[in-house]
Amino acid sequence: MTVWIAIIGAGVIAFVLKLTGYSVPPALLERPKVAPVIDLLPAALLAALVVMQTFTDGPALVLDARAAALVAAAAALLLRAPFIVVVIVAAATAAGLRMLGWP
Repeated sequence: MTVWIAIIGAGVIAFVLKLTGYSVPPALLERPKVAPVIDLLPAALLAALVVMQTFTDGPALVLDARAAALVAAAAALLLRAPFIVVVIVAAATAAGLRMLGWP
């Protein structure tokens, strides 16, 4: 029963946060000091998610095949490869390194 209370509580909190975001007046979001932050916030959150998923394993920092795959994906992006090619390059890099025994 405790797990269900936690799940329902997390759902309610997520709903309230989303509702709060929709209820912010547009005039507040269009202020000169707030607008640049609002524009860059999604990119910053995505970057933080990528870093956390790439370089952590639980509470520990790790350097494994995921980091090499991220470097390979960045190289493919610099070469202006299409998105699907970037994903395939990253996946192939990680799979190849893991096949060779790198964790």
